[in-house]
Amino acid sequence: MVQTGLEQVRLKLPARLNGKKIGVLCHAPSISSDFKHITTILYESKECFLTGIFGPQHGLFGQTQDNMIEWNSNRHPVYGIPVFSLYGENRKPTSEMLSEIEALVIDLQDVGARLYTYIWTVKLCIEACAESGLPVWILDRPNPIGRLPFDGPVLKEEYFTFVGGASIPLCHRMTLGEMALWIREKYYKNCDLNIVWMKNWKRNSLYSESGLPWILPSPNMPTLNSALVYPGTVLIEALNISEGRGTTIPFELFGAPFIDPEKLKKNLDQRNIPGCVFREHAFIPTFNKFAGIACNGLQIHVTQPSLFYPVGTAYEILDAIIETSPSGSMKFKDPPYEYEYKLLPFDILSGDSVMRTSLMNRVPAAFERQRWKSEIDDFREEFRQFSVYPE
Repeated sequence: MVQTGLEQVRLKLPARLNGKKIGVLCHAPSISSDFKHITTILYESKECFLTGIFGPQHGLFGQTQDNMIEWNSNRHPVYGIPVFSLYGENRKPTSEMLSEIEALVIDLQDVGARLYTYIWTVKLCIEACAESGLPVWILDRPNPIGRLPFDGPVLKEEYFTFVGGASIPLCHRMTLGEMALWIREKYYKNCDLNIVWMKNWKRNSLYSESGLPWILPSPNMPTLNSALVYPGTVLIEALNISEGRGTTIPFELFGAPFIDPEKLKKNLDQRNIPGCVFREHAFIPTFNKFAGIACNGLQIHVTQPSLFYPVGTAYEILDAIIETSPSGSMKFKDPPYEYEYKLLPFDILSGDSVMRTSLMNRVPAAFERQRWKSEIDDFREEFRQFSVYPE
């Protein structure tokens, strides 16, 4: 079984945290292998004092849906200590929030896609703690989709937002700890960053092999299957197409009333996309896009994760929708998206404007993927100095 950073801290608290007032940034999956939450573990510890709790997007226990749905700070009903929202009035901890702690411990479950907001909350915490002179401790957890190849554009700096704040690919294969290390070295060298690395984890693995329980990292990430397709089909959030929100299998399902599912499936099957198959599946979302309206669509089934390129597959899907739907049916949404009011949502999700213009100009997927490959090759060279885990 993989031993997470939390498991190791539970067995032996690092000496530098002994007797300290601790703040913890956590959420629903911040549990031990026997389902005990980190707040309980730290509050009951006789070696430190839990004096503040911080929560990211979706709330401390996953209660808020979708992007830009905020939640408010409050007090813990049992422990009586403050619970600070970092997805509301503040996304970066204020000096007041940090005033009663001597170290910030972070235990968050990432899903392996650059645009998942938790690491960017971590980046803002690293910045705030560097300014306040507080040490940061990251308790590392698996990248659940580490077996997937690197894929997608590398984020360009002019597109940095709350859904991307470092030049890494869309499907990046890194853990939260490795990304935090990258961020510290690139932007906040004066941060006292400490990482409790996992034991027994290999990058070329899936979460289902870790021996750890799957806890929803966010409301629309119900299973590992959702996470496998997410780095690609999340791009559909920026279109007038349903990404399956309001169904029980978001991101695996996609569709819209204007889609011809038979034509679309035939078109995609002819493309011989590796690692997956498509199946016709109609659905009626209960909320979000097309709520209460019948959508024609497909479900994507990942059959061979090591051969599956989620972003490349998404590009093929969108190109096939353009090819098989009435002219002008598929549209790119306007801002705002995740507190960005100028740049187009699709561009900040994909990493630049080129992927969007390539789709609009019907550039073949092979040409677009070749562009990503050269960017990823440069990234991999740089990543070697931050890579901690074996393949």
